[in-house]
Formats: sequence, C-alpha cells, structure tokens
Amino acid sequence: MSKKQLKLEVPPMLDAEKIAREHIEPELFEQVAGEKIFDQNMEGEAIGFFKDAYLRFKKNKAAIGAAWLILFIILMSIFAPMLSPYHFREQHTSFGTMPPRIPVLENFGIANGCVTMDLFAADLEEFGDAVKEVKREYIWNYKGKEIKKVIAEIDMYEYKDAKEHYFVFGTDNIGRDLFVRLWRGARISLLIGFISVIINCFIGVTYGSISGYYGGKVDMVMQRFTEILGGIPFLVMSILFIMVLGAGVSSFILVLIITGWIGMSRMIRAQFYRYKDYEYVMASRTMGAKDRTLIFRHILPNAIGPIITQATFAVPSAIFSESFLSYLGLGIQAPEPSIGVLLAEGQKVLTSSPHLTLFPALVVSALMLAFNMFGNGLRDAFDPRMRGL
Repeated sequence: MSKKQLKLEVPPMLDAEKIAREHIEPELFEQVAGEKIFDQNMEGEAIGFFKDAYLRFKKNKAAIGAAWLILFIILMSIFAPMLSPYHFREQHTSFGTMPPRIPVLENFGIANGCVTMDLFAADLEEFGDAVKEVKREYIWNYKGKEIKKVIAEIDMYEYKDAKEHYFVFGTDNIGRDLFVRLWRGARISLLIGFISVIINCFIGVTYGSISGYYGGKVDMVMQRFTEILGGIPFLVMSILFIMVLGAGVSSFILVLIITGWIGMSRMIRAQFYRYKDYEYVMASRTMGAKDRTLIFRHILPNAIGPIITQATFAVPSAIFSESFLSYLGLGIQAPEPSIGVLLAEGQKVLTSSPHLTLFPALVVSALMLAFNMFGNGLRDAFDPRMRGL
C-alpha cells in the first residue's frame, strides 16, 4: 500500500467556523490564567478497615445485644460472689435443697420459697404454719386401704426457720448458696475458655504462618503432624491427661490446647497461601525484607479479621467442652465449682429440686447463644464483600 493511499484527507473547514475565527475580536475573551480551578470536593472522610467493620457491626442489633449479654455474665462472674453475704464454700446443713426466694418477686407469688408437695393428710400437722394452701385432697388406694392424701403448698423458709435468709437461686443438698456457686463456676468456666483460646491462637497463628509461608516440604511435614494429632479422639485424650495430671483448671486448659490450635493453624495457612504471592509482598521481598517481617508485618495483618472471628467461636466451644467433661465426672474437684460440675450435681436430683439444674443450664445456654450471635456479627463485619454496605 502506497503512502498516497495512507494519507488521510482532512475535511474542509466549515464556512461558519472560518467566519468566526476571522471576525471574533480578542477583547471579547476574559483571561483566567493564575486562578485556581478546583475539582469537586470529596464529601465525607476516608474510612479504614476496622472502622468500617465497626460501623457494620453496630448495625447488627442481635450482635450488639449478644455483646451486652456476654459483658453482663462476665461482670456477674467477677463481682456477684464478692457482693453476696455467703461464701461459695459456706454450708448451711439445716437449709439443704431450699427453693429460690427473691425479694420483691415473692410478693407476686414468684420465687417465694414455696414448694408443692404430695403428702399424707396426717403429715400436715408436722409443717404447721408453713402450710400456705391445700390445693387438693384425694383418696389413695393402697393394698385395699383408703388413705387420705393432699397436695399442699409449703413455705420451706417458714418450715426451716430461715425467714431472714434469701437464697436467690436456692441451695444445694448441703445448704450452699447456688447463686454464689453458679457465678463462681461461670468465672472458672470463662477463665478456662479465654486462657485456652488465647494459647490456641498463639500456637495456631505461629504454626500456620510458618507452614503457609514456606510451603513445600516444610508444609507437607507440618500438615502430616497435625493430621496425626487431630486423628486422636478428644475424649480418649482428655481422660488420659486428667487421669495422669488430676482434675483442675491447669489440666483442663492443657487438654483444650492439645488439639485446639489445629483449626486456627489451618485457617492461617490458607490465608498465607492466598496473600504471599501478592505484588506488594514480592516487592518487599525484592527490597530485602526478612521472612519475619514479611510474615508478621505484611501478610498476617490481612488475617486479623478471621482470627478474631474464629477466636470468638472457640470460646463457647471451650466452655462447652469443660462442661461436657465435668458432666461426665471429670470436672473440677470439690469444693471448687464450674458450670459443668453444677449441672452434674443438679441432674441427680432433677425431679425433686429442678432449680439446681435450671439456673446453670440457663447460664450456659445464654453463653453459647450469645457467643455464637456475637461471632456471627463479627464475621459479617469483617467480611470484605460487605465493605461499604
């Protein structure tokens, strides 16, 4: 193809445009040189990752409510045993298995220290003024004999001469205040849960970082070790450790950190495989950054959100594991309580004294539900796909 064929033909200038160029005078123009011309101002302020996550978390009302519930339980576990007039070891043998009695509510017939009992009519005299109401009378046929029985409401505080006492959650079989023991037990369970999760996070983050960063044979050997360790049944390992070391807070924490860090390490390993080949990491490596700097300064901060979320879910799991082992009889040794120990003691007298099981079950259920809702809120808040929503 010749140059003549490639030459572009410029269309002739329009007559109106020629006329405008020839007859427009320079005085009609206004000089703007030297004046600053600004673009449209940006509205709002820059929002960082954590602030954006916090703003999204605040919109989740269920997660906010769960956070307040967790805070309330933590504060009660710390201060409630101190404010009570009773000690968690203090025994009132004459006040065994007393029902709950709560000020103000007792005036409305709720938690007033009364129990409904099925008695022989002749036994009513034994209770005297403690009999508040006879609800029903009936005849019981026993081996051809007709025996008169009654269903009556008995004020146990009147019967046991304890009108000056208020056991908010009742007492156990040897007269120890369940309110104090429950919050003392919640303190022990929370302590075990938080300490074990902190240690598991430290081990899991370090182990997963090394495995994911170096990869290759190092990663293969480290992952085979975690698979072997994770293949040992948790219950078998727990029983062996507790039998050797004895039941106690330190033994429980050790049991929970034997394999508890494996899930965290796998999550961190996946994060390192995702981020270690990014351009900014390669640029830092090219400029001579050490492996420690690359791991803990450039790659690991990207996993802060998942670490916080997984740690939040791990706390109720640790508390549930402690309660489960304590329920099986492998719990904290007496007289130190925990939620699992109280549940194990309460289930023995579930039909006669249901309050000994009811209140510990409510607390542990509230903890499980609150931590799961709180963890779900954190997971949604730290999700980068939700950024800006």
